[in-house]
Amino acid sequence: MSSDGQQSDPYEKLLAQYTEMARLAGALAHEIKNPLSTIRLNMELLAEDLEDSPEPVQRRAVKRVDVMKRECQRLQDLLDDFLNFAKVRRLNLQPTDLNAEIDETLDFFEPEAAAGDVEIVRYLDPNLPRVLLDAESFRSALINLLLNAKQAMPKGGQLVVRTAASADTVTVHLIDTGVGIDEQTAAHMFEAFYSTKPGGSGLGLPTTTKIIEAHGGQILVHSEVGRGTQFTIELPALRRLGSSAGASAVAAAD
Repeated sequence: MSSDGQQSDPYEKLLAQYTEMARLAGALAHEIKNPLSTIRLNMELLAEDLEDSPEPVQRRAVKRVDVMKRECQRLQDLLDDFLNFAKVRRLNLQPTDLNAEIDETLDFFEPEAAAGDVEIVRYLDPNLPRVLLDAESFRSALINLLLNAKQAMPKGGQLVVRTAASADTVTVHLIDTGVGIDEQTAAHMFEAFYSTKPGGSGLGLPTTTKIIEAHGGQILVHSEVGRGTQFTIELPALRRLGSSAGASAVAAAD
C-alpha cells in the first residue's frame, strides 16, 4: 500500500525495477569498456613493436596479437550493442511524414546497397497519414532492418520498401529476395543474444523491436527459405482532420 492508502501500480513498479537493472547493467558495461580500451591500445603498440621483425617467433607473435585485437574489437562492438539495447528510451514523439523519413533513410543507405548489388524499389503511398515518431530512433531501427536485408542477399538482389495505410494503422513492408529464414531461426530471432551470424551480438533485432514497440507498434516477419523475407512494421496512425470532421457530421445527422 502507498502512503495515501492506494495500491501502487504494478506496471510502475516493474518499470522502476527494469530501469534500475538497465542502469546497473549499463554501468557495468561502461566499467568493462575502460580496461578493454587500455588492452586494445597496448595490443596496437605491441603490434607496432613487432611488425618489422624478421624473426619467425616474433612474426608468430604478431599474428597472435592480431587475433587479440580482433577479439577486443568484437567485445567493444558487443558492449556498444548491449548499451543500446539496455538503455531506457524516452522518445520525443512528433507528428511526422513517415514517407519522408523513409525516403531520407533510403537515400542514406543507397550507396551501401549499391555496393552489394542490391536494388532498392520504393512504393510509398502518397496518401499516408502522419504518425507520431521519434525520427532518430526510428531511423536506427529501419537501418538495422535494411542491413539485415542486404546481408541476406550476398549475391545481390532486390529490396522493395512499401508503405500502406488502413483505418488506424500505417504499415511499412520491407521485402527482400534473399536466402530466407528457416522456422527455427524465425521463432527465436527477436530474442536477445540469439544470432546465426558469426560474431553477431544477437541484439540488433531485439533493439529494433523495442524501438517499434515504444512507438506503440509491432514488427512481424514472414519468410521462405530460398525465396526471401518480408518484415512488416505496423504503427498507429494519427487521425486525419477531415475524417474526424466527417465523423462529427455523421453523428450530428443521426
